[in-house]
Amino acid sequence: MTDHGNKATWTNWSGKLSAEPKSIVQVGTVDAIRSELLAAREGGWTVRTAGTAHSHYPLLPTDGVLLDTRPLAGLVSVDEEAMTATFRAGTKIHACGRPLLDHGMGLLNQGDIDQQSIGGAIATGTHGTGINLGSFSSAVTQLSLVLVDGSVVTCSNESEPDLFEAARLSLGAIGVVLEATIQVREAYRLEEHQWLEPLDSVMERVDELTRATRHFEYFWWPGQDRAVCKSIDITEEPPRYPLGKEGQRLGWSFEVLPNQRLNPHTEMEYSVPSENGPSCVEEIKDLLSSHYPNVEWPIEYRTVAADDVWLSPARERSTVTISIHEAVENDETSYYQDAEKIFRSYGGRPHWGKVHYLTGDQLEADYDRWTQWWRVREDVDPTGVLLNDRLSQLRPL
Repeated sequence: MTDHGNKATWTNWSGKLSAEPKSIVQVGTVDAIRSELLAAREGGWTVRTAGTAHSHYPLLPTDGVLLDTRPLAGLVSVDEEAMTATFRAGTKIHACGRPLLDHGMGLLNQGDIDQQSIGGAIATGTHGTGINLGSFSSAVTQLSLVLVDGSVVTCSNESEPDLFEAARLSLGAIGVVLEATIQVREAYRLEEHQWLEPLDSVMERVDELTRATRHFEYFWWPGQDRAVCKSIDITEEPPRYPLGKEGQRLGWSFEVLPNQRLNPHTEMEYSVPSENGPSCVEEIKDLLSSHYPNVEWPIEYRTVAADDVWLSPARERSTVTISIHEAVENDETSYYQDAEKIFRSYGGRPHWGKVHYLTGDQLEADYDRWTQWWRVREDVDPTGVLLNDRLSQLRPL
């Protein structure tokens, strides 16, 4: 994102989404954030908080103010008894591993992209893979945020519990997060294995594969007979340097879990009940062969543990996540809309940071706490300072 005098331009990571906000403002203090919120409330424009702009869903585009939270970074403290760590919200996931290791700690899990900010990962429910491992949102134990009225509130299960439940998957619409306290664990090392296996075989024994290791996932490319499978498990072996290429690494968790994803693309991801995963993949596979034979990007299959987060796609059910991708220079709309019908037929809920086309009414049917989430949100921001056009479209009437 850039700000040239009075002319600000913003694009997301893939370049597919863009906006011309009123201004882009770097913030690293409570006073700076508070002043922007109060000015917006008085002036009648919106404020959105930009992490790494890795979302494929238009959560950030606004003609108001974009807050750049890169200065709001770093490890604040650790609690060795509670096994928690508090980070400033602008801290990138890749900047968490080394400071935690210095305290003998590590993140419970992380995805294969580590460029997002902690605040953005929490706001969208970002996750990795593992049947016993939840999303970033599910690991949050406390949040400190600046509300639209300028007040600073710290919330948890014990203090302001409804605000906490809404804010730990907030879509950036509850307040501006200053600090997040998350559950961590003892530092640990991981060893990775990668292999090729016929897709039919993988899907026949996918339950066995996901139970056999801490992390399992696979990628399948259209037109191929075999899937690229990857398992990662805890090891007591010392790190093996140089780490080598993906699929052969042994090192600390933060050295093995992330990967380089450098090719710009769009992505749709749906979470379906675990028992529906294989059948859903089979239908997506048939859709590709019958209607979209030119798609070259893969399907990705991962698992996420059930949680109790109000707007979590894994809320109260063991979950399989299925992702589809397309190059940014291609129009993905028809493919994604057809795929979305399949995902929905299997009870799918969309990832909040990736492409979907659902209405507020459809999302309300998916989430038993949808109305309650919006009620909390409206209580702290009744004039919609933190809502952009897309979120306003989801707002209950």
